[in-house]
Amino acid sequence: MLEQLTTADGTIAFDLSGSGPLVILAHGMGDSRHSYRFIVPELVAAGYRVANVDIRGCGDSTVDWKSYERTDIAGDLVAVARHLGGPAVIVGQSISGGAATIAAATAPDVIVGIVELAPFTRKQSVDIGGLIRNKYHRAGTLQLAQVMMTGSLTGWLSYLDAAIPTKPADWAQERNRIEVTLSQPERRAVLKAMTRTSPTDAGAQLANVRCRVLIIEGSADPDWADPRAEGLRILADLPSGLGELAVIDGAGHYPHAETPADVLALLLPFLNKTLTPTSSPTNA
Repeated sequence: MLEQLTTADGTIAFDLSGSGPLVILAHGMGDSRHSYRFIVPELVAAGYRVANVDIRGCGDSTVDWKSYERTDIAGDLVAVARHLGGPAVIVGQSISGGAATIAAATAPDVIVGIVELAPFTRKQSVDIGGLIRNKYHRAGTLQLAQVMMTGSLTGWLSYLDAAIPTKPADWAQERNRIEVTLSQPERRAVLKAMTRTSPTDAGAQLANVRCRVLIIEGSADPDWADPRAEGLRILADLPSGLGELAVIDGAGHYPHAETPADVLALLLPFLNKTLTPTSSPTNA
C-alpha cells in the first residue's frame, strides 16, 4: 500500500506492508524503494511491519527539496517512524546508511537499531594508493566524479555496472527502470545534488549512537579500495560494543539486491535481537 507523509518541505512516499514491529527501509541515491524488492516479502513473512521509503527527491517522493544532506534524510525517516508509531529499526543503504546513524543519534526514543548497507557514514578522503592498486575502485570513483560534475546519466549507468558485479536475474528490467526515471531532468538533478553531499554530518554523530548497529559491506564494492577497512573505521567511531561488521564475499554496493539471501541471514537475527516479532518466522 503506497502511503504519503507531507512535511514542511515536501512529501515522502513509502510502501507499508505486514504487521508487527516496525522496520524502515531506505535506499541509496539514484534509486527508489524498488531496490528492496527481494527483502520486503521476507521481512513481512518473518513478522515485521515494513515501511519501504522513497527518500526525498526519489521514486514517488516529491522533488525540489531545499537540501539532500544526510541530516535531512534522517529527519524524514524519523518523521516516518513517529508517524507510524515506532519504535523502529532503520535499514539504510549508501547515503541512507549515514542518515540512519543521524536518526539513531538524534531520536533514540523511536529509533532502536540501525543496519547500514555499504554506507557512506564517515568523511571520505582520496585513497591514492587504493586508486592505483584497485582498478575497480578507480573506475567507480571516476564514474561517480563524472556524475558529480555533469549529472551524466551514462556515467551513472556505468557506475552501476561496476557497483553491481553480481547482477540480479531481473537486472535488465531494473536497469531500464532506473534509466527511464533518471531521464527526467528533475530526478537527475537530485542525483547530482546527492553526489555532492558529504558524510561529515553522519560521522560527527557516530559517537552519539546508543543502539545496536550492524554494518554490512560487500567485498567487491568499488566505492572503497578495502570495504572491510571502511566498515572497521565506522565501528571504531561508535561507542565500544554497539556495532558489528559483516562482509559479504563477492557483493558490491547493493548487497540487498545482489545477494538478498546473505543479507537476510544477517538482518533477521539482528532484528530478532532488537525487535520482538509478533509471530514466528514463516519464510526466513
